[in-house]
Amino acid sequence: MKFLAVHGHFYQPPRENPWTGEVEVEASAAPYHDWNERITAECYVPIAPFLRKISFNFGPTLLPWLERRHPGVYRKILEADRLSRAERGGHGNAIAQAHSHLIMPLASRRDKVTQVRWGIEDFRHRFGRDPEGMWLPETAVDRETLAVLAEAGLRFTILAPSQARRVRPLTGGPWKNVEGGRIDPSRAYRWAGGAGQALALFFYDSPISRAIAFEGALASGDTLRACLVGGFSAERTWPQLVHVATDGESYGHHHRGGAEALAAALQEIERAGEATLTNYGAFLAAHPPTHEAEIIERTSWSCDHGVERWRSDCGCRMGQPGWHQRWRAPLRDTLDWLRGQVDPFCEARLGKLVKDPWEARNDHIHVVLDRSPDSRAAFFSRHQRSPLDAGREVEALKLLELQRHRLLMYTSCGWFFDDISGLEATQVLKYAARAMELAGSLGFSGVEEEFVRRLKTAPSNVPEYGDGAQVYTRLVLPAAAEARR
Repeated sequence: MKFLAVHGHFYQPPRENPWTGEVEVEASAAPYHDWNERITAECYVPIAPFLRKISFNFGPTLLPWLERRHPGVYRKILEADRLSRAERGGHGNAIAQAHSHLIMPLASRRDKVTQVRWGIEDFRHRFGRDPEGMWLPETAVDRETLAVLAEAGLRFTILAPSQARRVRPLTGGPWKNVEGGRIDPSRAYRWAGGAGQALALFFYDSPISRAIAFEGALASGDTLRACLVGGFSAERTWPQLVHVATDGESYGHHHRGGAEALAAALQEIERAGEATLTNYGAFLAAHPPTHEAEIIERTSWSCDHGVERWRSDCGCRMGQPGWHQRWRAPLRDTLDWLRGQVDPFCEARLGKLVKDPWEARNDHIHVVLDRSPDSRAAFFSRHQRSPLDAGREVEALKLLELQRHRLLMYTSCGWFFDDISGLEATQVLKYAARAMELAGSLGFSGVEEEFVRRLKTAPSNVPEYGDGAQVYTRLVLPAAAEARR
């Protein structure tokens, strides 16, 4: 009655130039063209043959790039899910991800709904089935996010043990406080919201996950095997699940040879009959929750201060000596200000063309995934108030693209690293610039000047830039491509 699940969260932020749709040279990834290429060579190529043995999610901002640039790897990812479904009673290894990797507790409910809807539809488009679970970016969570997942029909998500508040048996009795990561990770827990909402929560084994990510457990297959098997306890009298969750890039990119060590460990565990390999959907179907759990609001797996890493100088950073992150709050405040300007404009303009502007945005993922004339025609047949001529269709699509870039400008990586002049922060500013350009093309202009003024309050650690306004002027605007270019 011992079950083992290894989950890999495979993800890269969107790196494409918002005007051209192409990833440009990233010098820090040398000798490769960009970081996507480098990480693919170091991780995604070696791990692909072993995905049928582990639980995984691939970010919707990564899979389209893999589909275009490395179709062989992309096919192996899809095939791994098909094979695992056949081996595990119809429960595939792949789960979905909230689409644009924004921090869900910092998003509006409307944006949460779009992120979940887009993540589900992207998954259906690629894997040909409905997802059972969804990965939350940085495992960042609040009760509203869980409610949105449940309303969308998802069955589970994965969290860090430090995000659990208290638990008790479903049969009732007193609550037990488990704050500080003291929850038993060996079972599924039921979370219940209002109006009959329910979702299963899996809290991964933190010591083993940390050992894999940071403490050398991937040094060899034997080392990893001992670490994984050591998670089982003879004191547990129920079917116990040892499960770990790390960035998938641990297996080859962060730790060379990590994919091979993982494969060797799992092969030996299976050969010796030490545990049954499974995934979350299969385990949940066979062993439903016997306990319920409550979460701690606005927490994540990568910030000791909740979700402050994505909005304040909380002290969580990559480690440049002497650098501050006082730019984080002004960056988020500036983007929130822009959202407050363009959303009412989009709602008013789009509302004249479609029946429900926000439902049209939720459904726009079908056009993003398939931009053929037939796909666009089907979209407008579902949403238009009355037949639109070509010019009005273009106007509607511009407004929806504006919203797509507005969502992408909240990609979490923009705040994760150490300076506003970094690749990831400048990328989210590029999405903001593209959103403003689209708004200007529709007659809503004059916001960029105030946007730049607000960025002046975001201090850079790099003297040659000084502040966010200089970063925007020197690193973002030159990336813009006119139609002729």
